[in-house]
Amino acid sequence: MQKLFQALVLGDLHLKNRIVMAPMTRNRADAAGVPGTLMAEYYGQRGDAGLIVAEGTWPSAAGQAYCRQPGISTPEQIKGWSKVTEAVHARGGLIVLQIMHGGRIGSHHIKAQGTETLAPSALQAAGEVMTDSVGMQAYDVPRALATQEVKAIIEEHAQAARNARLAGFDGVELHCTSGYLPMQFLCSGTNLRTDEYGGTAANRTRFAIECLREMGLAIGPGRVGLRVNPGNTYNDTSDENSVQTHIELMEQAAELQLAYLHVMRAPLPEIDAFELARSHFGQRLILNDGFNAENSEATLLNFENAALSFARHFIGNPDLVQRLQHGHALVRFDRKTLYTPGAAGYTSYVPYAP
Repeated sequence: MQKLFQALVLGDLHLKNRIVMAPMTRNRADAAGVPGTLMAEYYGQRGDAGLIVAEGTWPSAAGQAYCRQPGISTPEQIKGWSKVTEAVHARGGLIVLQIMHGGRIGSHHIKAQGTETLAPSALQAAGEVMTDSVGMQAYDVPRALATQEVKAIIEEHAQAARNARLAGFDGVELHCTSGYLPMQFLCSGTNLRTDEYGGTAANRTRFAIECLREMGLAIGPGRVGLRVNPGNTYNDTSDENSVQTHIELMEQAAELQLAYLHVMRAPLPEIDAFELARSHFGQRLILNDGFNAENSEATLLNFENAALSFARHFIGNPDLVQRLQHGHALVRFDRKTLYTPGAAGYTSYVPYAP
């Protein structure tokens, strides 16, 4: 696994190895979306990764999707995140913040009182969301955004990038998959707009591209990444031609000189998301889903300027980098504690001991 431990430059980010910790929602912030010492310990434990992409974080109150999900819009949140970035930097690691606006995914039982649920179109998502106050609830029926409100949310993303840098993050990543707001704009099934942000694939990609452009102007494009997953239908999304829509998105994003494209393996076998990314974005890639000690090297030999991101393996193995390097067995994580408050199943996993 020689290549996995080689350094890599992605834009302005200089990774000490090619092991990336993927963003994972863990619901450990407080009720106001402020990260605490437990989150600092969790991310600090994993600071040997070449890069950590911190969990999806809301740029404004309307963007909150889940209970105990962190935000990056208040002074208290910025201060809380600064403890996290300090812990990671103390280990010599890099950390970027994933900016995630939930759009129609969320509930008024989760958000601050009086906060609206907003989306490209007034279409309710199928399914339910867990709330701490009243248990499982149907997703809200969202209000469709006016054109000027869309532009205001784009500016919120730029401000979130500035706030992330104030908190000590090395950059940001735009979450453009899993059915959240950028993907709601992207997909024909959730975007029925007739203005400049709806209709053609070029128009439906406009929201994500303008967010990326403004975030790049705010902190430098070499500190901005984009996460995509062609073929994804999570959170009740659908698109008439996901491949062509994502090609449009990737080709436009390539012109922005971003740090990287973080691409997840497609859920459909007929879509080769990694090759799509290489052909239509370029070489600065982070590849995600299903990697382990056995298949990592072959992938990196095929993708010379790429890194690999790991999610579930980082949950139970805070010392994943060392375990991969020395061939130690990996610990399986406890699914029951993925989203529960407290240290159990979060910072309670211990490093390898012979």
